[in-house]
Amino acid sequence: MKKFFLLVLVLFFAGAVFSNSADYGGYSITGRVSGSNGTPLVGASVVIENTLLGVYTGKDGGFAINGLRSGSYVLVVSYMGYDTKNVKVDVNGGNVNMNVTLEESSLMCDEVVVSSTRANTRMPIAQSTMNKEDVKNNNTYDVPYLLEMMPSVVATSEGGTGIGNTSLRIRGTDMTRINVTVNGIPLNDAESQGVYWVDLPDFASSVDNVQVQRGVGTSTNGAGAFGATVNFQTTTLDADPYAGVDLLGGSYNTLKTTARIGSGLIDKHFTFDGRYSQIHSDGYIERGGSDHKSMFASAAYHDEKNIVRFNAIYGEEHTAITWEGTPDFMMNVDRRYNPAGEYTNMFGVTSFYNDQKDNYWQTHYQLITSHSFSDNLTVNATFHLTDGKGYYEEYKDDKNFNQYYGLPYLVAGKRYGYNMGDFIHRKWMNNAFMDRFFPYLSLV
Repeated sequence: MKKFFLLVLVLFFAGAVFSNSADYGGYSITGRVSGSNGTPLVGASVVIENTLLGVYTGKDGGFAINGLRSGSYVLVVSYMGYDTKNVKVDVNGGNVNMNVTLEESSLMCDEVVVSSTRANTRMPIAQSTMNKEDVKNNNTYDVPYLLEMMPSVVATSEGGTGIGNTSLRIRGTDMTRINVTVNGIPLNDAESQGVYWVDLPDFASSVDNVQVQRGVGTSTNGAGAFGATVNFQTTTLDADPYAGVDLLGGSYNTLKTTARIGSGLIDKHFTFDGRYSQIHSDGYIERGGSDHKSMFASAAYHDEKNIVRFNAIYGEEHTAITWEGTPDFMMNVDRRYNPAGEYTNMFGVTSFYNDQKDNYWQTHYQLITSHSFSDNLTVNATFHLTDGKGYYEEYKDDKNFNQYYGLPYLVAGKRYGYNMGDFIHRKWMNNAFMDRFFPYLSLV
């Protein structure tokens, strides 16, 4: 008898649930996206605002978003070359079918610049994209920590605060096998194939969106993308003027100050954007501090068929050396211990060299042009120059002249000779990476 009543109770609740299944995710929004002339827009993005729900339109411009509860939604519909449209939809008591018409933009959009290096959801590529709002909300530390919440990404920080010498791995692959581009331009070092994020302090404050492709993806230039491709797009067209200051404070005297300003659209064609940042942190690791400065300046011209944009990205870093790591025998004694620059003077007193630092200045110049011949054919051409110089300084205690430096045996006076001594290394580098003409076609 008890089993019978239990079965009746289960069937009762099951009937109640299924009778109202629409309220638990059974509704859908379907429709079609077209241009002002009625032409279906294939591959238009249809996303529900403030959610991860979204689709691309099919061959006939059709779309369907399923599994929705009752309520009000805002669809964000966008397509390259057309003005983005926000459409409010009320889902109450049934499925909704609708048509959305997009108006052709009077200005060519910046997204065409990275279209040849981006994957969409129809491609068989594991990929994740962060939009401008996501970047802004997660921009607290260096770029590896901005991307850390994406699948398969692991970020590391030598100083322990996410500022300074930081790096990332994707699917276990290091930076020498991750293809990184900024506006389609290679960021990987031309010699080592690595990417040194410390050379671009607070770079994310000038990023509009970023896509991470896991695996080979759409790698077109720069380092071989055996592990992944990371594609950044910097500041794009913002029609309204803006200004702002961001302040971030944290442990170990970490402080980041960022000032941003933009002109908005001037004379219907021109925009100017700028940013200045200062970052300081003492670091979790002893004597692992960082002092960084960076600037970003961009000027652009837009019309219906053309984009001409000039970017200048400047980074200056002064980072204490921590790459020697904490020895195993010190882990239970002092986890913050840093052996870099340690020496013992003639009185047996242990000290540390104060200027045990890495110092580097790097500037990226980018001239990006795009011309649209038709709705289906666009040509992009880019000139870029990366100019860098810097040095790191280290204290070397009791080094042999002949074995380490190739220096001769020194004689002081008539009786005393020396073949060992203490030295200060300062190793400089000066490099430039450029490409005069980097054209590619975008076929839609």
